[in-house]
Amino acid sequence: MKTSFVKRIIRAIKIDPDLYEEVEHDKSATFQAASVVVLSSLAAGVGAIHLGASNFILGPFISLASWYFWAFLIFIVGTKIFPDKQTKSDHGELLRTIGFSSAPGLIRIFGFTPELMTVTFVGSSFWMLACMVVAVRQALDYKSLWKAFGVVVFCWFIQAIILFIILMVFK
Repeated sequence: MKTSFVKRIIRAIKIDPDLYEEVEHDKSATFQAASVVVLSSLAAGVGAIHLGASNFILGPFISLASWYFWAFLIFIVGTKIFPDKQTKSDHGELLRTIGFSSAPGLIRIFGFTPELMTVTFVGSSFWMLACMVVAVRQALDYKSLWKAFGVVVFCWFIQAIILFIILMVFK
């Protein structure tokens, strides 16, 4: 199991569409996907430890909640608002594929200085975006990467607006 999990992480990092298709259909991979999200968050916490320990402590909980909401939002937008004819998916499939798309975030562990943190965090963000676009395309059975990209970006804006509103309410 550990070997399979590590191989899946490596394949996710390599942006292997077959990996995202595989985990989409493997219902037992949901825990593995959650583990990737937590590990990526912990790596970010270690990489940003000079900003304070709260990043390391709260990060995994916030990341899990964000991952769950993000997958739900993409499910709604991708299957109800912008589906293709062949689009058939559920929240679990998106949880698994999007969870594994967090794998490049593991490099954030190397951000232990402000300079390295900028490079690793920005670089991993673009890498994770590329993984997520492929993950969403596979999970939603889209033919176009551009459509998957559009859904991901659209949902990112929605999530950003919601987060902004929450921050303003609890300011």
